[in-house]
Amino acid sequence: MVSRIEQRCIDKGMKMTDQRRVIARVLSESSDHPDVEEVHRRSIVIDQGISIATVYRTVRLFEEAAILERRDFGDGRARYEEALESHHDHLIDVNSAKVIEFHSPEIEVLQREIVKRFGYRLVGHRLELYCVPLAPGSEGDSE
Repeated sequence: MVSRIEQRCIDKGMKMTDQRRVIARVLSESSDHPDVEEVHRRSIVIDQGISIATVYRTVRLFEEAAILERRDFGDGRARYEEALESHHDHLIDVNSAKVIEFHSPEIEVLQREIVKRFGYRLVGHRLELYCVPLAPGSEGDSE
């Protein structure tokens, strides 16, 4: 069975080696936002011959082909996710490093209104909310 990312590579005419297929599969099956080291750990379970250098090269190739997007969630590690047509934002728990993807129509409208107020047209954005869990009995926003 061909993974989503592998199919996108094929559609773009990329040469798919066995190792690239494994890396594409690992990334397609990821529900988190793994860094290269994590992609390597997952890949060598399938093929022990995959080097970390191969993972770095492959991830860079997929990123350059707009198949993957690089994310930086403030922990010093580049993380990756499949580049999708649908837009979403990220909420990052700074204690656990858990990343939650979400979409908010209200935020999308507000961003367009703010940009228009300053005389611009929005062509893209990235929203990352860094947070910690609420303490029991807490009301929320402490900023």
